[in-house]
Amino acid sequence: MESTIAAIATATGTGGIGIIRMSGKECFNILKKIFIPKNKNIKIDDVQGYTLKYGYIIDSENKEKIDEVLVSFFKAPKSYTTENMCEINSHGGTLIEQKILEQCLKNGAELAQPGEFTKRAFLNGRIDLSQAESVIDLINSKTEKEAKASFSQLQGNLSKKINEIRDKLLDIMADIEASIDYPEYDIEETTKPKLLAVLKETTDKLINLQNSFENGKILRDGVKTVIIGKPNAGKSSLLNIMLDEERAIVSDIEGTTRDTIEEFININGVPLKLIDTAGIRNAKDRIEEIGIKKAIDLIEEADLVIAIFDETKDLTEEDEKILELTKNKKTIALLNKSDLGQKNEKTINYIKQKNKCVIEASMRSKKGIDKLYSEIEKSFKLNEIDIGKETVITNIRHKNQIDKALNNVENAIKTINDMMPIDIVAIQIKQILQDLGNITGDNVSEDIINEIFSKFCLGK
Repeated sequence: MESTIAAIATATGTGGIGIIRMSGKECFNILKKIFIPKNKNIKIDDVQGYTLKYGYIIDSENKEKIDEVLVSFFKAPKSYTTENMCEINSHGGTLIEQKILEQCLKNGAELAQPGEFTKRAFLNGRIDLSQAESVIDLINSKTEKEAKASFSQLQGNLSKKINEIRDKLLDIMADIEASIDYPEYDIEETTKPKLLAVLKETTDKLINLQNSFENGKILRDGVKTVIIGKPNAGKSSLLNIMLDEERAIVSDIEGTTRDTIEEFININGVPLKLIDTAGIRNAKDRIEEIGIKKAIDLIEEADLVIAIFDETKDLTEEDEKILELTKNKKTIALLNKSDLGQKNEKTINYIKQKNKCVIEASMRSKKGIDKLYSEIEKSFKLNEIDIGKETVITNIRHKNQIDKALNNVENAIKTINDMMPIDIVAIQIKQILQDLGNITGDNVSEDIINEIFSKFCLGK
């Protein structure tokens, strides 16, 4: 990591400010060539960390001024990367930012790879791997609770819990190794009950983390919500109401939705990945047939189904098919067109027999929409999660490592109960330690590290 890296840290486009970030041993030497402080008495080598200096970025060859800037100084090791760092705060705009970046590169910096600043923070020991991953999760957060969960992980809450488990296992490993090295003292007999107690405690803690993933997955990916109904039932109208915009085509012509329409929204703190589908009916052409098959497949994958029926009419074969497709899914049935005052009691009673949650609604008057939102909130209970007190797993890589660790804990307990030699148990505990170490990055491979940071944006 001898090289000095630079990148634009702000999003592409026009804005009030742009930030060009630079980190590495030669950071301030490069800055000397391209930055002139307004106060001529300021020497860059003497500037203290955590300070801002006003001045100009210049072309290092012809000394022509490029922009008026503020430069933030961070001195090693007290910086994001633990290296010498600076952030050049320029006027926003792609042209200006690119010209400043070019000056950094012309004078000795290399263009940073995606996530390389955070990768250096990890490799230099300022944060562990789970904290590094939380940075991109925080950037990509779509709801307040997801952001809080990511920030909690950035603060090291997950790392703390993992390290507490590892420390207990490392302590017991000392007893195991003593019993292996000194078999004549019968240490093994006293070690096994203690080991079983530690493994039982480890199991409980890992199961708690494992169970948190169900909520964590919702926080991260949203509740996969499929809107289903026969053509012209009001699916696209509901989508537009929930999005508060004319996203889908609404017409009296059946079959106007030929493919799925996906949007991400936030309903009372519950993130929904909302999917409008083609109407369920006997398709009129090959394209519509594909759309209907896709709709049926999506029902299988959905976390929540909102099924819409016309409460003014008798149930049709298509309605019956929808009831059959959704019978084993978490479903909210909306009885649309209640504003017409033409209730078909037979239809209403039949649907109520088939579904626990039935709401009379009108896409025209928006009747029942508030109740729909309340039911969604109640169904997923994310407001009951106290992010400040609970550690919530949102990352599938972490979940997979916890699953592996739990499996190895179970194997270790079985090995002890089967009266197998304790050195076999030692091998299994080392594997548990490795599984958990892969979360924090203590013994993770370079390939995994590179894969994780490749998902980051430039400049982070």
